[in-house]
Formats: sequence, C-alpha cells, structure tokens
Amino acid sequence: MNAHNVLLPIIIPLTGAGVAMLLRGLPRAQRWWTLGTLIASLAACVALLSHVISTGKSLNFQLGGWVAPFGISLVADALSVIMIVMVQFVMVTGCIYALGANDVAKRYSVFMPIFLTLTVGLTGVMLTGDTFNLFVFMELLVISAAALTAMSDDRSGTEAAFKYFYISQLATIFLLAANGLIYMSYGTLNMADLAQRIRADAQAGAGMPPMFTMAMVCFFATFMIKSAAFPFHFWQPDFHAAAPTAVSAMLSSVVVKSGVYGFIRMTTHLFAPFAPQLQQVLIVIGAIGVIYGGFSAYGTHHAKRMFAYSTLAQIGFMLVSIGWGGPLGIAAAIVFMVNHALVKSAMLMLSGYLASKAPVKSASFEVIKGLGKSLPYAGVLFFLGSMALAGLPPLNGFISKMLVFRLGIEQAQWGILATIGVASMLTLVYTMRTFQWVWFVPPEAKTKAKSGGDALLAPTILVLTCLALGIFGDPLVNIAMQAGAWVYR
Repeated sequence: MNAHNVLLPIIIPLTGAGVAMLLRGLPRAQRWWTLGTLIASLAACVALLSHVISTGKSLNFQLGGWVAPFGISLVADALSVIMIVMVQFVMVTGCIYALGANDVAKRYSVFMPIFLTLTVGLTGVMLTGDTFNLFVFMELLVISAAALTAMSDDRSGTEAAFKYFYISQLATIFLLAANGLIYMSYGTLNMADLAQRIRADAQAGAGMPPMFTMAMVCFFATFMIKSAAFPFHFWQPDFHAAAPTAVSAMLSSVVVKSGVYGFIRMTTHLFAPFAPQLQQVLIVIGAIGVIYGGFSAYGTHHAKRMFAYSTLAQIGFMLVSIGWGGPLGIAAAIVFMVNHALVKSAMLMLSGYLASKAPVKSASFEVIKGLGKSLPYAGVLFFLGSMALAGLPPLNGFISKMLVFRLGIEQAQWGILATIGVASMLTLVYTMRTFQWVWFVPPEAKTKAKSGGDALLAPTILVLTCLALGIFGDPLVNIAMQAGAWVYR
C-alpha cells in the first residue's frame, strides 16, 4: 500500500463536504451523497487498518514532499488506524440516524456538509504527526460540532452550542499555548522528533528547558477538557440534552475520545520519561470520575443527561487503564474506547427515538414514562444496550471491563478495583431503572406514542455490532494488544 493512502480518510470526506455544498439545492441527493462519502471513507480506513496490522509497519506521509521533521506529517500506525475506523464507523451510523430522523437539523442545507467536516476534524486528530496540526484539526472539530448543535430544534440548542464552543476554545487556547511553549523549548512540533529530543534530555539528566513543564501542563489541560473528564465535564449534560440526537451521539461516543487518545500519546510517546507522574494523576482523576459520573447518572431524570454523566464514568475507566499503563493497559483502554463508542452512540440514539415518539419531544423521564409499552423492538435494543454498558455477557462491554479488571488484579490495585466495581453495578442500576420506567411502568392516560418518529436502523446496527464483538471479541482484543505492544516498542 502506498503512503498516499493515509490521505484518503481525510481527503474523501473533505472533498465530499465540498460536493455536498454544491448539492444544497437537492436535499435528497445531498443526504445520500454524504452517506456514500462516509462509507467510502470508512472503506479506506479499514484498508489502512488491514495493512498496518498485517505488516506491523506504520505508513507515514509528508505533505508537500517536505522531509520530516519539517512540513505536515500524517501517520497511520497501529493505534491511529484503530481510532479512525472506530470514528468513521460511528459517523456512518450517525449519518444513517440523521437520514431517518425527524430533527429540524437535517433540513438545513449545511447540516450534511458540516457533518462531513466534523469527520475530517476527528480523523485528522487521530492521524496527525505534529502538534500544530493537532490544533488545526481540533479547531475544525470544535467549529463543526458547535454549528451542528446550534441547528437543534430544542430552544436550548443555541445556548448549548455556545457553551460547547467557548469551553472547547479554552482547550484550544491551552493547546496553542502548548505548541508555542514546546516550540520555544525544542524548535520542533513533529511528535516523533519531539519525543526523541525529550527522551534524550531526560536521559542526559541535565534538566528540562524552562518552559517544558508548563507546555506539558497545557497539553494535559487540553486533553482533560476534550475528554470531558472530571472536573471538566460540566458542559456535557446540557449539551447532550439540547443537541440533535445524531450530533450528541457522535460527541459523546467519539469526539470525547480525542482527549483519551491524547493521553495515550502523552504517556507512551510524547512525554514518556514523565509517564509515571502523569499516570498517577490519571488514575486519581479516572477513579473520581467513575464514582461521580455513576452517581450523577443515577440522580438525573432525563435519559440523555443520564447517558452524558455515564460517559464521564466510562471515560474514568479508560483513564484508569491508561494510568496503570503497559501494553495491557493501553490495549484495555483501546478496547474500552471502541466498545463504548458503539454502545453509547446506540443508547443516545434510542433516547432520541423515545423523545421523537413522545407527545412532547423530550427525553425527560416524566415524558417518556410508560412510552415503551407500544415499542417492544426498541425495548429489546435498549435492554441489550444496557447490558453492554453495564458490562454483562455476552455483550462487548463485558470484554472491556474484564480487561480492566484483569489489569487491576495483575497490578494488585484492590482499592481502585473496588471503586470501579461499585460503579459497574451502579451502571446496571440506573440503566435498568430507566428500562423499567419506560417499558414496564403503566403510562399516563395522555402518554401515547406518536405514529411517526425516528428510524431504528442505526441503533440496530450498533447494538448488533456490540453483540457480535461480545461473542467474537478476539479479533478486536488481538488488534488492541498489537497496538498496545506497538506504542511501547
């Protein structure tokens, strides 16, 4: 495979966005073009994954022919290719959901083009080989996500979009500052070159440049905000309650993974000599997030807000895995990221489906109480998704949590294991409580499901994928193990 193939997952959706803008007067053609573009881009990602995993070699492409560490670098390695396949698969299902939804958002002629630019931003974050273009792709991601949120038919949509935009801008300010400080310190922004120079300085024992510590702190703050980790999670619940379902499903499942991905790169590559200190912080933050997110999810009475807080808890599991470190720790985090992306997007889509069937479009428990009596198929999907989120067999979430628990047992981290064990049981409590409230509690006399509503094709695809990865989980685990070993070589 030629190194130019690394460009395809970015070029295909970027070009597709331009064509989609030209098709804005033909909404039906524009929507199907967008879906076709995303499927083609996903195929390019799968081809990259197959090549990198089978050969054990990364693909590096230098735009403009500049020799590294100069110019723009794109790198498809064992970690990034898994991430872009995860991102683009979920984005395909998000587009399918949008096509079958009754949201006002999809009627905007710019919704589909911006959906494609969101894909470009996410994919670029995973593939970039230098920290400045990490900033560029994150800016594209933020602008796209904020614009999509503002198209909501919820009256709070604009407010949520501004919250997300300004909080995310804080992250990009930290990232821009980190770029400036690191360039002042080392005169390079290429990640591979930067990692070598930092390692050389650390091994020499002569002390780090004056601005180095501040640069590392700024990177850390950036990824904290982007992953919506505790205590930078406060924008998430309002955002998810107000954003169009197709958008909230993407941001809670794959956009927050950009921050988790950043922590993996920090601890295994960029700042590897200082990984022990960073990992201890991640373990503490992750453990707090697991408990806080779980109890907050239990305490809310709105399905979308509940799953927003649930994401905070699930991110905590990933941070703890990264904090424990080693190839198995990274592999556990990767498997958790992929499985969480699938199940969380499915559960948010099902919440949106219930809201679309309610007399008043809302995912509030009071509105959707008893609504599921006439929606048995959605109940099956919700039940399976709840099992996956709680980590019960034979769903994929079981494999995710078993890897984390195996890692904790190997490292004898009994206190943290007890903490995340309680959080796992709490996940089952609040998801099953919601399931009973919607499908088993008698509905109010005025509560009757609408005849219309959003389509269930996208969450069906996602839940079936969760089931498949639960029964046949070895391929994903093996690929994740290979990626975990690769980042530490």
